Amino acid sequence: MKDFDNKVAVITGAGSGIGRSLALALAQRGARLALSDIDTAGVADTAGRCEKAGATAIPFELDVADRSAVYAHAADVKNEFGQVNLVFNNAGVALSADVKDMEWDDFDWLMNINFWGVAHGTKAFLPHLIESGDGHLVNVSSVFGFMGIPSQSAYNAAKFAVRGFTEALRQEIRAAKYPVGVTCVHPGGIKTNIASSARGIPEGVDRETVRKGFQLAAITRPDSAARIILRGVEKNRPRVLIGPDARVFDAIPRVIGPRYGDLMAPFYGIGKYGVGKKIAARFGIEL
Repeated sequence: MKDFDNKVAVITGAGSGIGRSLALALAQRGARLALSDIDTAGVADTAGRCEKAGATAIPFELDVADRSAVYAHAADVKNEFGQVNLVFNNAGVALSADVKDMEWDDFDWLMNINFWGVAHGTKAFLPHLIESGDGHLVNVSSVFGFMGIPSQSAYNAAKFAVRGFTEALRQEIRAAKYPVGVTCVHPGGIKTNIASSARGIPEGVDRETVRKGFQLAAITRPDSAARIILRGVEKNRPRVLIGPDARVFDAIPRVIGPRYGDLMAPFYGIGKYGVGKKIAARFGIEL
């Protein structure tokens, strides 16, 4: 897909972050937009910005964890726009918890959005993408789809699953010769508000402090991420890495192999249980 003009693009999680930046970038390139988010105010704001850029943009309230709602959304978009060319399964949430301490409700919440939301969007929209004769599906995984990270087991599980699901689908699409490209995206640290709604933040830790810390640690801006993703669509790349940290996460298990975890685990232990806590306390940071 070399030209986004008049293409119909569906974006989940469009109320902020990468989703909003994708919407604005596509609006500037002539696409028509079906934007969804569980945050109705956020997605309405995104749609308004896209309309100011001259694009047709319709906001939808959508919980991607609700399978029947996603299928109904796919039908609504097709009825409203007449076709679907691009789907970005972008919505996601965060959870920080060790396996031993993780609550099942939190585990289910994350998996239902980060993995099942991607699967729902893929299954619901794939027939429309094929029918368009010029479609492209983008599923957002993470650098945590390359490496297991302590306290991120649920997030790892979802993002590894998105990666495997998407890579298998791309092969199926190519074997069947359907007119649809498939890309799996692996962002590193992106300056979004995902930390603001994360679960598993320890009691007593200020959520705003966590948000600011994440913003400082994140390397890439959402608008840069959107440009890289769209370039990947244009080149029909199977995998898109975003940010220098993404390349590091991709390289470590390739170079070290599965023993990378044995090398990294002690650092997590120091940070959580030992010297790291004392060092962090000097800077007013609670681990």
